Amino acid sequence: MATHVLVLADLLGSCWLGKKVLHIDNNPYYGGESASISPLEELFKKFKVPGPAKSMGRGKEWSIDLIPKFFLANGELVKVLVHTDVTRYLDFKVVEGSYVYKAGKVHKVPGTEEDVMHSSDLMGMFDKRRFRKLLLFALNFDVRNPRTCQDVDPKKMTTRDLFSRFDLGGDVMEFTGHAIALHSSESYLDQPCGETIRRIRLYSESLSRHNPSPYLYPVYGLGELPQGFARLSAEYGGTFLLNRTVDEIVMDNGKVKAVKSEGKLFHCKQLICDPSYVPNRVRKVGRVIRVICLLNHPVKNTHEAHSCQIIIPQTQLNRKSDIYISLVSHVHNVASDGMYIATVSTTAETSDPEKEVQPGLELLKPIMQKFVSISHMLVPNEDGKKSQIFVSRSYDAINHFEAECEDIKDMYQRITGAALRFGGSQRHQSHNSDDDRETFNIRTK
Repeated sequence: MATHVLVLADLLGSCWLGKKVLHIDNNPYYGGESASISPLEELFKKFKVPGPAKSMGRGKEWSIDLIPKFFLANGELVKVLVHTDVTRYLDFKVVEGSYVYKAGKVHKVPGTEEDVMHSSDLMGMFDKRRFRKLLLFALNFDVRNPRTCQDVDPKKMTTRDLFSRFDLGGDVMEFTGHAIALHSSESYLDQPCGETIRRIRLYSESLSRHNPSPYLYPVYGLGELPQGFARLSAEYGGTFLLNRTVDEIVMDNGKVKAVKSEGKLFHCKQLICDPSYVPNRVRKVGRVIRVICLLNHPVKNTHEAHSCQIIIPQTQLNRKSDIYISLVSHVHNVASDGMYIATVSTTAETSDPEKEVQPGLELLKPIMQKFVSISHMLVPNEDGKKSQIFVSRSYDAINHFEAECEDIKDMYQRITGAALRFGGSQRHQSHNSDDDRETFNIRTK
């Protein structure tokens, strides 16, 4: 079962609304397609590749995410983790750098006034001053206080017009839109600017929490996330059945009645699942290519960072979508000493997806071993209100969790009829947790 479906099930179930929840998973592990694979030998078996080489160290020291994603430190998923108290089961490290690709070279993304004025080589002096004004504007923007809006209507003014108002050049617009606001296409430029302002502020606030980047990553890998929610669910009485095939979804007058698994019926009023369980209820909207690369060195021009994100904006390569690179390493306890795991991903646009990610792979050379996967992006055909079968979207190419959080919030509203809010009235308290607790374990070394 996909990780964000597991998160949603727990929000709706024992730890949130007090309902009984049964998790049935056809895999022998938590996380579904977003699981972490360990030991290293299992990854080679999964991709049917001989190995691994002895130089890669002991296999049990590795834990490789099939779909790596970072957490924005002030993002929605972190709020879910804190509010549900799952942070008791997780340790995090701050990702060491955020970078953007420009003219064949990797550059650090400026996110603070100091970065903008002193350390960024992305802009000239005049552009630095203009960008600094935009950054301060976004941080101070509050629709309830007209003085902070500077006559900008976030629902009417386009982002293109907002950038023009601050006299930003094309290069500054590019890294602001793609590496700070984290838009994945150019369509945002002609949409209302309110969302872009919110995203710039989210990036900056996340960065201010944990320098030197706005991103967090779990020690021991993303596999810790679904395991943490599984422990939380078990604490509140949730039941898990792993390595159990789902034979049939039983319907009654168009509404889900039960799930048949290995000859046994499990009755339910609602069913939440990822697309793999109901292929007839989803449609294809694109493809994603991911290339997992094992390295014995950091990426060039990243200040020897043991972890980082690199974004290659689409306009740099005349594409329609960005290319994303994530790097983690032995300092996160996911690889042998001195080893690194980099993943390159993008939305496929041609019949030769591997060629499309070549610019990203070039930045990683030399590569010890790579594993290529191509998967379909799937979305549900219906909202699920009639059938009471609620299906998540599959994972996109973007390597942070904000899109999955939007999917969680959307599904929660469809299922309950109420918006997902982090307030005491929605959450069932346990004897081990304090309301609105803000404990978060961050390792600095």
